[in-house]
Amino acid sequence: MTDTRRGRTIAVLAGLIAALGVACIVATSFGAVQVAPGEVVKAISRALRGLTLTADQAVVVDLRMPRVVVAALVGACLAGAGVLYQALFRNALADPYILGVSSGAGLGASLALVFTGMGVISLVIVPAAAFAGATITIVVVAAIATRRGVMDTLSLLLAGVAVSYSLSAVTSFVLVVRREQMSRIVFWMMGGLQTSSWGQAAMVGGMLAVGLCVPALFSRELNIVLLGDSRAGELGVDVERFKRVILVAASLMVSAAVSVSGLIGFVGLMTPHMARLVLGPDHRLLLPASVLSGAIVMVLADLVARVALAPVEIPVGIITALAGGPVFVWLLVRARRGRL
Repeated sequence: MTDTRRGRTIAVLAGLIAALGVACIVATSFGAVQVAPGEVVKAISRALRGLTLTADQAVVVDLRMPRVVVAALVGACLAGAGVLYQALFRNALADPYILGVSSGAGLGASLALVFTGMGVISLVIVPAAAFAGATITIVVVAAIATRRGVMDTLSLLLAGVAVSYSLSAVTSFVLVVRREQMSRIVFWMMGGLQTSSWGQAAMVGGMLAVGLCVPALFSRELNIVLLGDSRAGELGVDVERFKRVILVAASLMVSAAVSVSGLIGFVGLMTPHMARLVLGPDHRLLLPASVLSGAIVMVLADLVARVALAPVEIPVGIITALAGGPVFVWLLVRARRGRL
């Protein structure tokens, strides 16, 4: 990497980190009682130093900050998974929601919630079940879309939609059978962060770190696979093994997000694509920039969900769908014109 490119990378990432910090402070300031941004910073500073907190500072640190942090981590997970899926399938329209991975994770998490509830044990069981559902789903979708070793883009999208609808139907059936828990889980599946806690933040943060570890170390291989499987193999990449590792990493991040926030669409689609349009396809910059951008988008989306109709709270999945739907249509039109 040249000095100019390295300087640009540092500048972009530093700017995104600063923007994320500002977004988190602003989001923490808003609530039933507004807190000045300076007071938020003071509360965080006192908490980090282990000092005694006032009642208002305790509300900021114990109630508002966990939600904002979880929102940022969820956005980072979805955007990171989106980058990996788009690179692996060489398709800018690939994302956890469209490929059905979120639905698979949602089914696994719903089953775990039905049988274990929302207690402490759910911090382990729900993510594990979501991960199993996400991994099985993406393997099935990829297998359906592959013929004679070649993965067709249109077949991939259609298979993702079909599998997503099927899994959603199974989830609905489970909820009908266990109707006493229907309202609670349905609201959770619409996307929400009302029950966020520091325990959830630690769990999602750990899964995000593990999920990003491999792709961060192998960003060169992510760039190479964009050239196609044959060319990547000629350049020394064990393509099939690399695909399996990336699929597991992406599914881990999706399951972490879904297990605490429900089904949230389009963050994994629009954030990486917009970052790619601005920054280019080099994953050494694209991956961390997309992760940070996804965190910013999710924090702001959750803020809108909380304040738009206050005191009524909108499920954050509705906010991301309203914003992401038009973006997806634009991407489809753009992709079609590119083939004409």
